[in-house]
Amino acid sequence: MKRSIESLLQMRMLLPGILCLYAISGCSEVQGTAETDNAGMSSVRLERLERLNQWYVDEGKLAGAMTMVARHGKIVHLSTAGTYGVDNDKPLSEDTLFRIYSMTKPVTAVALMMLYEEGAFQLSDPVSKFLPQFKNMKVWKEGRLEDAQREMTMHHLLTHTAGLSYGAGKSEVDQAYQEADLFRARDLDEFIEKVAKLPLVHEPGERWTYGLSYDVLGVVAEKISGQNYAEFLKARIFDPLEMDDTFFYLPDDKRDRFPTNHVWNYETSELAVFPDDDPLNHSYYGSMFYAGGHGLVSTIGDYMKFLEMLRKGGSLSGVRLLSPKTIQFMTTNHLPAATSSATSGASTTLDLPGVATGLGFGIGFGVFGDPAIAGIISSPGTYFWGGHAGTIFWIDPEEDLVAIGMLQLIASPWPYRKEMMVATYQAIEELNRGK
Repeated sequence: MKRSIESLLQMRMLLPGILCLYAISGCSEVQGTAETDNAGMSSVRLERLERLNQWYVDEGKLAGAMTMVARHGKIVHLSTAGTYGVDNDKPLSEDTLFRIYSMTKPVTAVALMMLYEEGAFQLSDPVSKFLPQFKNMKVWKEGRLEDAQREMTMHHLLTHTAGLSYGAGKSEVDQAYQEADLFRARDLDEFIEKVAKLPLVHEPGERWTYGLSYDVLGVVAEKISGQNYAEFLKARIFDPLEMDDTFFYLPDDKRDRFPTNHVWNYETSELAVFPDDDPLNHSYYGSMFYAGGHGLVSTIGDYMKFLEMLRKGGSLSGVRLLSPKTIQFMTTNHLPAATSSATSGASTTLDLPGVATGLGFGIGFGVFGDPAIAGIISSPGTYFWGGHAGTIFWIDPEEDLVAIGMLQLIASPWPYRKEMMVATYQAIEELNRGK
């Protein structure tokens, strides 16, 4: 019997026959089901994706990895390899809660565009309309601070062209960001007061710089809705989509489902535990700092519901969040041809947008323009994003395909994301053209 994503993901656990579970101690492999072939993909070839996950675990490059692929609304692949961490031998499972970091940004993009559809703002509105602290921003130019020549708009925030950075480099501006200790803020009000005092790295709209824009947008959503951001997302997105395991902080009764986060130790060439007291982990343990750019925790099944809503043009199970036209607008490249990518900030994607990469950026998503220039098998119009701990997703409208990869390795040095894309696309036996 064929099962859709909607019917499968409404269950607490997926049917065991669809799972292919691995543990370090070694479990038998469950073969792909006939259902995969019905979606125009080869179950035999999808085993290469399963083997890729297991290879990374066997080589000690990842503690664990979990992947899910759907086509035409059907789950065609779900597999896990490895454990919760180098310090925890519990096998990964479907209910594992992952730090999705910047995969929070597409959720925030949807939240803001829901408000946009309701007429709460125009893309040309200055951010200072909602956050007066952003009225007179300073820009760092040639070693000194100057008044910004134009106001930051909502469109600038939504497209990462506002001039806000993550402060990941070594410049004087980067040092100012680091000293502000932004991610240890008690709440979003304290966070926004600190951000508003920091200099922009360039004039709004001048170029693409990956940074704090979506964290600021979470505050804007609070001001417009009158709700704290966690409550707003729960009421407007998570509850309607039945995403019961997606939130900003860990409930006490779910902490045993939270795996270890890792970094790669270059000196010893092995995985190491990423410390819980790092600012990036601060918000998971009862903080009121609801980071719209990086703060969510989710399961692979919950996040697939969110992606399936996008694939279907803004609705799932009879619940509509956005118009298909809005989704189309969000997943179109918004960067002009002259816009170049910045080197400041941390890339959490396949690459930073830019003319030379074949990639662009819409509202909340990276967008493939020319896969040949990007140098990775895909389709024009595919949209995607990833997270700082190595998570990745993409939606390919041309092939009607959705894929997610979940792992927990900060700033991974491995090409896992690109290898996952190859292992997924090579399993397609029937193209979707004309369907």
